[in-house]
Amino acid sequence: MRVESPSSDANSASLVSNSAQDDEIDLIALLRTLWRGKWVIFLVAVAAIFVGAYYAYRVAVPVYSARAVVVLESRQDQVVDIASVMTGLSGDQATINTEVEVLRSRGLVEKLVKRMDLTNDPEFNPLLREVPLLSTAGLKALIFGTPTRSAPDPQAELDATVDAVRRAVSVSNVRQSYVFLVSAESTSPAKAAEMANTLAELYILDQLEVKFQATEQATTWLSDRVTVLQAELETAAEAVKEFSANTDLVSVEELEMLNRRVKESRDRLSALRTSLEGFAGRLAELQAAKASGNREDMAAIAQDATLSRILRDGGDDATFDARFDLVLQRAQLDVDRATEQASALESSIAEQETQYTRQSADLVELQQLQREAEASRLIYEFFLSRLKETSVQQGIQQADSRLLSKAAVPRRPTAPRKSVILVLSAILGLLLGAAIILVREFVHKGFRTADELARATGYTVMGQIPRIPARKRLSVMQYLVDKPTSAAAEAVRNLRTSALLSNVDEPPKVFMVTSSIPGEGKTTTSIALAHNLAGLDKKVLLVEGDIRRRVMSNYFDLKGKHGLLSVVTGETPLSEAAQRSDLLGIDILIGEKTSTNAADIFSSRRFHDFVAEAREAYDYVVIDTAPVLVVPDARIIAQAADAVLYGVKWDKTSRIQVLEGLKQFQVVNIHVTGLVLEQIDPKGMKRYGYGGNYGAYSAYGKGYYDT
Repeated sequence: MRVESPSSDANSASLVSNSAQDDEIDLIALLRTLWRGKWVIFLVAVAAIFVGAYYAYRVAVPVYSARAVVVLESRQDQVVDIASVMTGLSGDQATINTEVEVLRSRGLVEKLVKRMDLTNDPEFNPLLREVPLLSTAGLKALIFGTPTRSAPDPQAELDATVDAVRRAVSVSNVRQSYVFLVSAESTSPAKAAEMANTLAELYILDQLEVKFQATEQATTWLSDRVTVLQAELETAAEAVKEFSANTDLVSVEELEMLNRRVKESRDRLSALRTSLEGFAGRLAELQAAKASGNREDMAAIAQDATLSRILRDGGDDATFDARFDLVLQRAQLDVDRATEQASALESSIAEQETQYTRQSADLVELQQLQREAEASRLIYEFFLSRLKETSVQQGIQQADSRLLSKAAVPRRPTAPRKSVILVLSAILGLLLGAAIILVREFVHKGFRTADELARATGYTVMGQIPRIPARKRLSVMQYLVDKPTSAAAEAVRNLRTSALLSNVDEPPKVFMVTSSIPGEGKTTTSIALAHNLAGLDKKVLLVEGDIRRRVMSNYFDLKGKHGLLSVVTGETPLSEAAQRSDLLGIDILIGEKTSTNAADIFSSRRFHDFVAEAREAYDYVVIDTAPVLVVPDARIIAQAADAVLYGVKWDKTSRIQVLEGLKQFQVVNIHVTGLVLEQIDPKGMKRYGYGGNYGAYSAYGKGYYDT
């Protein structure tokens, strides 16, 4: 019975850890992978360079580029300054960018197409080109026949040509300057130069046309406006004339004189009213004195010398009264005369004020009409002057740009740039080669080195066995015997040594060899290990534990009818059922066909008794079992084995299969002693860049091993 190792848990943890590390990117490993595939990368790069050279020198059509130079005149001296109609370009960055777009505009390019009749040029008119055979349309035409082309729409043909010419034309501005570079590309050098020059000329002519149209529109508008203004001026002048004829013509001076007369009349009226008040007061005093009858008071108030003399001389009362009445009549006459004068003066003032008001309104209205007429005259004269200036400008237009230098006919093509194509081809080839290597490495799921296998599983790799150069399985054994110093024999010998030393305290006697899936070389490894153990002058039994497939007959020419099942059931003794191979010096116990489930047989007590019997009868027992991922036989047989060797086919068995197979053993608490990397291809190792670094199949084995 075998003893379980406490390292199973550690190996299980290692499997989980390695699985987690698969998602990390190891730059060193990445560089190593690229270095191993350096020859593939080199060959792909060389192939890309050849393809690029073929394209550059044989396939690509030479393209010529011509360049015309146009300079923007930001400040121009006009013969007649009329900035409102003919404004020059400002020269700021926005204006420069605008002019670049104008040069590339569809309208200007369409003029170029029509000027040079490029719609009839197959280089720019795609409808005139022949359909390439290596294209979708060409393949359809080859399979279904060439369809009958209908007459193309002239506008669609023109649009397609304009699009092609726009792609062939480029315009750029020299930084910190008013210089534009107009470039054109064509397969014809002369055509390229003509396109660049024609586009520059059309651009300058377009500026003149725009200015001419603007001037023409301005002239038309000014003419209409002048006609309207002239009519308005005539109407305003007629209104002044008619108003003057229907009213008393006055001036500002006359109106001011009338105003002064009104003021003087008001002053006289005021003085007159004062006098009137005096006269009225005197009249009242005289009347009051008469009513009193006091002659002295009457004489004092009357202040009349005659009346005073009559009173002093003692004249009679009748004379005195007559004289006083005369004084009273005179006072009354003064009051009446002053009243009449005041009334007349008031009437005169009222009439003068009315006249002043009427003439003031007439003067204001006259002045308004005169101002309107003057304004109309000024506007009319201004627009008439502009009309004359604009009319003069029509014959002396100047463009805002000029052609600084014409495009010369190029002598050398600008495309394809052969050196650039070759460099880019080399770079793309290197990248493609690296991508091939990385993709190949990414999709690859197998193991190529023992170190890679050990890191992925956490188990020790005890052997690395190269592929045995034998076409038939019967020839494998003959090769091992005939070439005892070959790389394969030395690899099996190393496996034997590692397996025997796997447990120094209790050296294993029963070895079980298994794998993940069929076809990994575990049977060859079992036979080779048994043969090498027999080389120690030991008695070795090789047991065919894969009783479902039974492939031992492909390696040995065995005549016996009894095998493993007969021994387990006790029908035949082990000594009789085991067949001797004189070629290898071992005994072989083949499998037998049975209707009983193989797992039940290996789980029985009789099988364990058979293993115990074999331990006693032989020095070493090697059991070749079925793949662990196919049937559970290997996990059952491992219960009775001392050492479990797990075979992994080089570069074939996937990582998932190996990890899952090892997990199957961990589930039943079986410790896998070690792994064996089988059927290693030395040429494949060199192809992957491992040939000089690992194991007996490395380049350093030359001179030590037979080939």
